[in-house]
Amino acid sequence: MDTTLDSPSTPETTTNLEPTIIATSRDDLESLKKSQTAIETLSSILPSPLPPSLSSSKNPAFSLLHDSQVSSQISTFLRQPNSGAGDNHLCRWLYDTFQSSDTNLQLVVLRFLPIIAGVYLSRVALHKPLAGFEAVLLALYAHETTSRNGQSITVNIPDLSHSSIYHETTKSTTKNCSTELNLAVISASLEPHGTVRSTRRARIVGVALELYFSKISQMPVGSKIDFCEFCVVWAGQNGDMYKDGPDEPSEVSNDGSGGGSGDGGNGGDDGKSERKEEGRIPLPWELLQPILRILGHCLMGPNKDNELHEAAWGACRSLYARSLHDVNPKAILATGSLLRLVKMAMESNDDFDPTELSKENVLTQ
Repeated sequence: MDTTLDSPSTPETTTNLEPTIIATSRDDLESLKKSQTAIETLSSILPSPLPPSLSSSKNPAFSLLHDSQVSSQISTFLRQPNSGAGDNHLCRWLYDTFQSSDTNLQLVVLRFLPIIAGVYLSRVALHKPLAGFEAVLLALYAHETTSRNGQSITVNIPDLSHSSIYHETTKSTTKNCSTELNLAVISASLEPHGTVRSTRRARIVGVALELYFSKISQMPVGSKIDFCEFCVVWAGQNGDMYKDGPDEPSEVSNDGSGGGSGDGGNGGDDGKSERKEEGRIPLPWELLQPILRILGHCLMGPNKDNELHEAAWGACRSLYARSLHDVNPKAILATGSLLRLVKMAMESNDDFDPTELSKENVLTQ
C-alpha cells in the first residue's frame, strides 16, 4: 500500500539552539558515547586537532553539526582529487557514523551530502574510483528504503470532474476508477540495491536528496549553500540572463555574465565555463525533482538568509537555462514556475497575504 499524503509537508525553519541531552536513561548514555567515539575517530583523520569543547559539550553531535571550522576541514577533504575511493578513511567514517543508527549523528552525515553527491556526480564521467562515496550513498538509500518499507509517496489531487460540497448540481457524476483515484507520485516505490549502476545512479542519489530534504530544517545554512553551488555546476549553464525572471531575459553582455547558452560569452570567463562543463551531468526527473524541492525551501523558507537566497536564486536560473537548452518541457515548466513564484514573492509587500481577495476593479453603485 502506498504512503499517501494529503498535502506535501513543508520543513520548518532551521534552528541553531543547542538542545541539551540529559543522560538519564540507557539510550541517552549510549547516544552520548557514540557521539564522543565518532568525534575521537574523526580527530585521527583530520589534519588539525578538533576543539576539546566538542567532546565535552552537552550535545556533542549537535556541536559537531554546527561547528564551521570542522565542517570546513571535512569539506576540503571531500573535495580533494583522491577523495571518494574505497579506502578513503573519511568516507569510511561517514559510512560508519550513519550506520550507528544514532539520529543526531546521522544529521552530521547528511550535512555533507551536497558535497558528496556533488563531487560524486561530477566525477562519474572521469571513471575515477568512487566506491567510498557510493557506500555512503547506498547507506542513505537503504535507510530511506527501510523507513518507507519500499512504498511510494503520493499526494491526493482534487478531481475537478466531481462537484464540491459547496456546489449544487442536478446531474449525477458517474464515478469510476479513473476519477476516484487521483494520486500524484512524489517518489516512486523503492527496491533494495547493493551496488550503484549507471541505470540506478540518478535514482539512488535522488532518494538520498529526498532524505536530505526531509531533514533540511535541521541543516546549517552552509550545507544548503554548498548544494546550491553544485546545482550550478551540474546545470553547466549560465543563467544570469534570467535575473529578472524567465519572462524577461536580459541581453547577453560581452563579458560573459549573461546568456543561457552555457558558452560563457566571448569575454575572459573561459576557465569558469570549462569548469562548469566538466561538472555538467544528466538531469533526469528523478534527480531534478528533489533538487527543485530543496531549492524551493532555500528560496521560500520562513527564515530568509541573503547569501542562501542569492545562491539558490542563481542555481534555479542555471537549471532553467539548462532546461531550455535541453528542450525539456517538464523541466522548463518546473524551473520556470519556481522562478516566477520567487519573483512574485520578492516583488510583493511584506504584509502581502495571498489568501486575501483583491479589492481592485470592484464595481460599485
